[in-house]
Amino acid sequence: MNTANPSAGRTEQQLESSAQLGKVRKLVANIILWIFLIAVAVFALFPILLAFFGSLKSNLELSTGSTLLPQAWKWDNYVQAWNSANFAQFTWNSMFISFFTTAGTILVGTMAAYAVARVDFIGKRLYIILQSSTLFISIGAVVLRPQFDLMVALNLQKSLWAVIIILISSHATAFFMLIGFVRAIPKDLDEAAYIDGCNFYSVYYRVILPLLVPAIGVTALWTFRGAWNEYILPLVFTMTQPGLQTLTVGLASLKYGVGDAAQSQLMLAGACLSILPMLLVYVAANKTFMQMTAGSVKG
Repeated sequence: MNTANPSAGRTEQQLESSAQLGKVRKLVANIILWIFLIAVAVFALFPILLAFFGSLKSNLELSTGSTLLPQAWKWDNYVQAWNSANFAQFTWNSMFISFFTTAGTILVGTMAAYAVARVDFIGKRLYIILQSSTLFISIGAVVLRPQFDLMVALNLQKSLWAVIIILISSHATAFFMLIGFVRAIPKDLDEAAYIDGCNFYSVYYRVILPLLVPAIGVTALWTFRGAWNEYILPLVFTMTQPGLQTLTVGLASLKYGVGDAAQSQLMLAGACLSILPMLLVYVAANKTFMQMTAGSVKG
């Protein structure tokens, strides 16, 4: 006579129900996650789409705001915006400032991070405190006059180099982004390089810099974006030099057209054009982000 174990049957049923319940919970969690990600994407992309559709409308249609999509797609708004605001010159000026600001910030930031991470010197703690204080204390426009006076003393008040030097001087964010990566590099590599005949400076560009490439890429991206979007400094130093204006400053000239009529559609078209270089930079830097992500999960 075969007798079944009722407790074993109940245990198997409980395991099956627990497994099914776990699958349901995982499915619900995935659905909630996707809903959250889609909502974030919609909130992030909606203003961009709104600006893009607005740039293809007429000024009257944009002012009334009756529809989301343009009734007639006016691609000539981009041509008019490009010709009206001298976009070629403004784009070159923005690229000039962004490139040299990024290169200078990376050079100063990596050298400072290497020196602080590897050398004990008098005033090291004070230097770090001063760097960190610039991150938490923002005095904004208060320093514009001293900065302008300093550039006048250097005879750079009518040059884009004034903006570049000032932007490079505010490299605290890049410094703290890079110093963590420098400290993560084993000092054994420095000692091995010294044994092979390197000195303090050759270790910097032969050992440290190659290992900092992913961090440098991310830092360069953030620095380039900040310099590209800078408005106040280029405005102050190019008030009397219209040919040196950047895109952010030049876009203001599109606000009013003939007879002081507001040309909002041209401003939106110009804004969309100014976004394109940054999108290309983000696409080019995508590989760097992937390298940093891969390196962060290595065991």
